[in-house]
Amino acid sequence: MPDLSNLKKAAAEKAVDSYVEDGMTVGLGTGSTAYFAILRVGELVAQGYKLRCVATSQQTEDIARQHGIEIADIDGVDSIDVTIDGADEIDPHLNLIKGLGGALLREKIVAAATVAEVIVADETKLVEKLGTKAPLPVEVCRFGHGKTSYGLARNGCQPTLRMKDGEPFVSDGGNYIYDCRFPDGIEKPYFMQSAIDTIPGVVECGLFLNCAVSAVIAHSDGTIEERKA
Repeated sequence: MPDLSNLKKAAAEKAVDSYVEDGMTVGLGTGSTAYFAILRVGELVAQGYKLRCVATSQQTEDIARQHGIEIADIDGVDSIDVTIDGADEIDPHLNLIKGLGGALLREKIVAAATVAEVIVADETKLVEKLGTKAPLPVEVCRFGHGKTSYGLARNGCQPTLRMKDGEPFVSDGGNYIYDCRFPDGIEKPYFMQSAIDTIPGVVECGLFLNCAVSAVIAHSDGTIEERKA
């Protein structure tokens, strides 16, 4: 079986080469697969492509600048032609769980401003039902976050405050993240998204529904599959 990093690299490069054209405004995702997309975009810029890019995290912005990519403020662009980002889970309808990289709020804002959201992943991210492999990240205000976690738990999950170096992880937006495990997966994603979003203190949840136009998936046999919504 090929190394997972090789699969991620193959999917990311295929997506960039298929969707990114000279003169575009491009959203750059966050995470281990999106990293390879950033590198490929940097290669295109070095070849003379004129691209403006919007970053979904500070980490992505730093990587992009290191590779000669111009980063624009999202409020300084009318829209984003294409965003290439990863996902933690992808169901058969191209509904997603995202946010294990800690950037779900910015990722969702960028996705909402994007004409074509393209997901890149290896085959391990494919699931029949969301929430069966990955927890659902939920970004919450720091104030009263424990009370917010009670509201999350009432929706049938087991919320765990994300930690880093012995302290609560803080997102680029200055918020905490709870990783929510659903013992039997998420039966009704649209209902769950609505229920979570109405809990006081919730900033955003990692359900990305009816968002992606396609997913470029690298398989262990070396093939690359494109699924369209």
